[in-house]
Amino acid sequence: MSLDDMRQRKLTEARKILQDLGFGPRRSNDIAGYTLLALAHLRPEDGWDRATAPLRRIKDIMDFIKEYYGITYAANTRETIRDEAVKYFAAAGLLLTNPDQPDRPRNSGKYAYQIEGRTLELLQCYGKEEWEMTLDKYLKEREQIRRELERARNIPVTLSPGKEISLSPGGQNNLIKNIIEEFCPRFAKEGVVIYIGDASGAYIDKDYANCLGMTIEPDQKMPDVLVYDPGRDWLFVIEAVTSSGSIDGKRRKELKELFQCYKVSLIFVTAFENRKKCADFSIRFLGILRSGLPVILII
Repeated sequence: MSLDDMRQRKLTEARKILQDLGFGPRRSNDIAGYTLLALAHLRPEDGWDRATAPLRRIKDIMDFIKEYYGITYAANTRETIRDEAVKYFAAAGLLLTNPDQPDRPRNSGKYAYQIEGRTLELLQCYGKEEWEMTLDKYLKEREQIRRELERARNIPVTLSPGKEISLSPGGQNNLIKNIIEEFCPRFAKEGVVIYIGDASGAYIDKDYANCLGMTIEPDQKMPDVLVYDPGRDWLFVIEAVTSSGSIDGKRRKELKELFQCYKVSLIFVTAFENRKKCADFSIRFLGILRSGLPVILII
């Protein structure tokens, strides 16, 4: 069998597996098939029993496809691979996201994926007598697997004794967790968390916001965290900075306009993970420290 024939056969098998797993035509197309092969590190001549689970970035996936399957994707195809394949694989529980560093920012060049253990065992059975039985068992357990992975990825945040929420992993949410659990008990002991921004869905204490006459809309340019201190009638307006988003003069003006209709004292805070990041941003964005606005280091 020629190399081209082996490549085509392996792609066909990968697409068939995705179809058996319930992915529709768009999620089991050639890109999705090649992506699965790259994630399993399966070359054209390999049997599925040789599938492994290396840690793969999107770039690693593209490099593997180019080296072993002769398909070169342009640099701007990264988003296509992420949006049409990897994202859905992860959502279905087939992949682990950043198992080596769960809090890795989404915009990091090291953002990586790895085939989940039970999924790997399933792939290794393809082409064997036990495939159908193993597939049936896997499909029955997949929702449980997905929920387990989701719980493991999420970041628990304690708002108050007995009240806990979960934030999505990565990005600045670990810093937000520290703002809530470290900053607030020190500087806003009686504070009530009204709002937390999160890519997977913002947390809003609508009842408390309504008591303050405050309307929070998702499309507003909200800060990362809002905390109200009723004893002092202070509204802490907090930005969590890991890559961008510090409160400079322009951002302060935007936030003042956003909350100008509420009769509370606004306390603007920019929170950094450590002194180095604070210093880096102070150099890059002149005026953060000169502005006189509070800067908090979450260490």
